[in-house]
Amino acid sequence: MAEPLLEVDDLTVEYATDAGETRAVDGVSFTVGAGEFLGIVGESGCGKTTLLFAVAQLLSPPGEVVGGKVMFHGRDMVRLSGGELRSIRWRDYSIVMQSAMNALNPMKSIGAQFKDTLQAHGDASANDVRRRSTEVMSLVGIDPAHLQSYPHQLSGGMRQRAMIAMALLYTPQLVIMDEPTSALDVVAQQSLMSKIKELQRNLGFAVIFVTHDMSVVSRYSDRVLVMYAGQVAEAASTEAIFDRPLHPYTRGLMTAFPSLRGPRRELTGIPGSPPDLARPPSGCRFHPRCPDVMPACLEREPELYPVDGAEVRCLLYTERAEQARQTV
Repeated sequence: MAEPLLEVDDLTVEYATDAGETRAVDGVSFTVGAGEFLGIVGESGCGKTTLLFAVAQLLSPPGEVVGGKVMFHGRDMVRLSGGELRSIRWRDYSIVMQSAMNALNPMKSIGAQFKDTLQAHGDASANDVRRRSTEVMSLVGIDPAHLQSYPHQLSGGMRQRAMIAMALLYTPQLVIMDEPTSALDVVAQQSLMSKIKELQRNLGFAVIFVTHDMSVVSRYSDRVLVMYAGQVAEAASTEAIFDRPLHPYTRGLMTAFPSLRGPRRELTGIPGSPPDLARPPSGCRFHPRCPDVMPACLEREPELYPVDGAEVRCLLYTERAEQARQTV
């Protein structure tokens, strides 16, 4: 089996707050293979964006990685210096932020921002900058004439495409995307996601895609990581997650959005709210909202159990996980 492109091992992130240390990401582990599309889903406040920023090494105080590794090309990015990170960021991996209007500089044209990115990693000539900028704008389906445009002169969908074009200036092996479709209407979402998937197939880069929209990951991702209260609740292939969701939280997410196929059903959602990560509940963090809660859930914190090729953090599967261990 080929070595993974990215390997995150027991990553833990804490924020220093007035209430004490708040653990926003708690022992998260996963891998991403070359050319793979990994979707990360969960409610707002579950730690998705903090996880991405920790992987990309973009955290700033009061956030800090306090444990774990982020191995990329055999190097632990947690331990790289700022200069070492700058040398590989954008060239080997790049980031597409949630709001392009906030991520792009409103005082500079799109072309000027592309020029800054290219020249930050070498002595690109004016002809090289013009050629590569034209190429990536064409890749994402935008007329290169818009290199002269300012961010406010573009629609929301075009701004997001321009951000993706910027992320592809050096054809990185990994592109990290933080809810790039959240501010777009349904038609623009469909157009943007189709373009991302087309580019991924043609160029071969891997994607880590954070979203709260289950319908997006159902169509475009290869594997799904479901997060709850800073932890991985379930991890499996996309097909397995949608055909056989194991964790009660994952099943709750499924019933919270409508399906275009099958019989009509009432949307039920998940009662209650995610816990305060400064004071998480004892035992299983989902137990105050769980329809399948057992007495043990209030006291015993579940591990991430292997079940039928998936991983699930739920005491419902302790017996099956133990049986699987005994047969190995």
